Amino acid sequence: MADYQVTVSTSYLDDAGTCDHVFIKLVGKDGESERTRLMGSKGESSFIRGAVSTFTVSCPVSIGKLVRIELEKQPSQNPDKWFPTKVEVKSPEGDTFKFPLYCWITDSEVHRFREGIEPGKRPFEKLFAAILPPEEGTSNFPSDRRQTGRRELRFGGGTDRNQQEKDYRWHEHAEGIPHCMKAEDLSDLPPEVQFSFTKDAEFKLTAAFGLAELYLKGLADSRDNWLDIDDIKGVFWCKRTDISDYVQKHWKEDALFAYQFLNGVNPMLIRRCSALPDNFPVTDDMVFPSGHFSLENEMEKGNIFLCDYKRLDGLKANTIHGKKQYLMAPLVLLHKTPDNKLMPVAIQLKQTPAEDNPIFLPTDSEYDWLTAKIFVRSADFNEHELNVHLLRTHLLAEVFAVSLLRNVPRTHSLFKLLVPHTRYTLHINFLARAKLISKTGVFTKFAASGGEGMVTLLKRSLSSVTYSSLCIPEDIAERGLKDVPNFYYRDDGLKLWNIIHRYVQGVLGFYYRHDDEVQKDDDLQKWIGDIFEHGFLSQEGTGIPQSFTTVEELVKFVTMVIFTCSAQHSAVNTGQYDYGGWMPNTPISLQLPPPKTKGTTSEATMLQTLPDMGTTANGMAVMWLLSKPSYDFVALGKSLEKHHSEEIPSYYIKAFQGELQTLSAHINIRNKSLKIPYTYLDPENIENSVAI
Repeated sequence: MADYQVTVSTSYLDDAGTCDHVFIKLVGKDGESERTRLMGSKGESSFIRGAVSTFTVSCPVSIGKLVRIELEKQPSQNPDKWFPTKVEVKSPEGDTFKFPLYCWITDSEVHRFREGIEPGKRPFEKLFAAILPPEEGTSNFPSDRRQTGRRELRFGGGTDRNQQEKDYRWHEHAEGIPHCMKAEDLSDLPPEVQFSFTKDAEFKLTAAFGLAELYLKGLADSRDNWLDIDDIKGVFWCKRTDISDYVQKHWKEDALFAYQFLNGVNPMLIRRCSALPDNFPVTDDMVFPSGHFSLENEMEKGNIFLCDYKRLDGLKANTIHGKKQYLMAPLVLLHKTPDNKLMPVAIQLKQTPAEDNPIFLPTDSEYDWLTAKIFVRSADFNEHELNVHLLRTHLLAEVFAVSLLRNVPRTHSLFKLLVPHTRYTLHINFLARAKLISKTGVFTKFAASGGEGMVTLLKRSLSSVTYSSLCIPEDIAERGLKDVPNFYYRDDGLKLWNIIHRYVQGVLGFYYRHDDEVQKDDDLQKWIGDIFEHGFLSQEGTGIPQSFTTVEELVKFVTMVIFTCSAQHSAVNTGQYDYGGWMPNTPISLQLPPPKTKGTTSEATMLQTLPDMGTTANGMAVMWLLSKPSYDFVALGKSLEKHHSEEIPSYYIKAFQGELQTLSAHINIRNKSLKIPYTYLDPENIENSVAI
């Protein structure tokens, strides 16, 4: 008698356990076991959430090297779903075979799983070691292997490519923006990509409590204007952060206004200015009245910077509570002073110079200058939310995820590398489309760029996305920001990029030793092909690769994907309430047009310009919801081990985690000396995926 020791692990996800009857069949090169029910001393607790249970499966004789297992779950009294993570089988000869699962089993069908990749084989063979040997007369490559009639084994979980393509279908939500996953209802999302019970309940509770608080205060539906700036403190008075408190005290100061272009939630617009745009006629007398500097000399020294909101030009502003709103397309000029401080020196609120479009200066009256900065901060909110946040992280992350889940087998090296960075993304994006940017969504109803202007801005934004702008080393260099002092987004981001790149290079280098191995990988080529077509709408000008020809190209692109889904999203999402919790610093809309002449503003006109109470309250509620970390938050680098059983990838995972810990320690030490700590790219605060 040959006894096989079978160890089954169940996920810690909510609702992952089952009390149903689980059966297994072991399939080896020399035979197979009987279909055997897995029963042990734990009884019904064998497959509960987080359980690791061991069983014995007996065969009359050895069945040789295992090539697959077959699992099925038959209902007991109350049938439920099950999320097994892996099965390990120890043979009588002492060999251990590992089968990665990581999927929901919700039916009573037979689910077949291949063995995980073994060390000791040649690299290209390693990549496909988990695929059953081809039928006689077929080649070793996956494109031929699809014709063998064993397609159900290629994706794991008893599904084939046709099923994956059916589960993850592309959909054009709006013309001219990245495609998304087709889902009419949350139930259309496969269980593996939905929120856990805990995440779902917590998310709904946070949103409900926030809105309930606003309704109790009579703010949610109020159309009244603010009569006193201090009254705004009463909105979410108990929901404060150290930075939101700092912003409330210092929001009028030029130093904080300029600081946010580097280390606020939108560090993506500022660039070094070597020549003034023709439509921004700033003179030396305007910005350097003392005569100590000249624009030409300061530009030559690299001390002048520009923020240009030209994508907002001509955008039709929203109508809120029956009242027309205003959204400008400003140009902002900043100067790096001799003491290395960045300060604003000129603001023009419309793109076309004119007598009724004055250039505002720090030497103007208090409320002229403050009102100009308020219009810039409102423009920045709308540019940030739709371009920097929604498009460049959420929508692109969904494209990366759908293409992965649709095209790549679960045992493929790329799948194991990237699947942690897809967690909850499809679910949160479905909610965003339903609750934020739908016709009745909060953003549509209360943001200046909601309504007709939203899709226009998204289209314009996509046309500006380039591959280099998604890769932080190239983006920083292209914007001329390599040596700007106190730029913590750049400092931490570049270090993170390099750490992620070393990790990706190590893991993928284990599987792909030669460029031709990349070129011949059909699954890999299908993944990038779908991304180019559905994410970037086949626009060659983006520089996004349409296929991979070298290992180096693959490593760089995967590095960008992980960075976008984790670090970049954290940088542009986590601080939303820090800087938007005090509304005057980040108005989501404005009710009056900008002043046409100087000297016509006052505190009263500023208050009339700010959004009304209901718009303020709803905007702050959303920013609070989107900034609040989840109970089941998974930090960058965590929970990667379960997807890799091979020795060398496991080594690179540990090295990756070690480098992240070291970076986190350095960031914490630096932050102790800062008035405003920059924490958004601390690896401990970065979620593995776009999950909120």
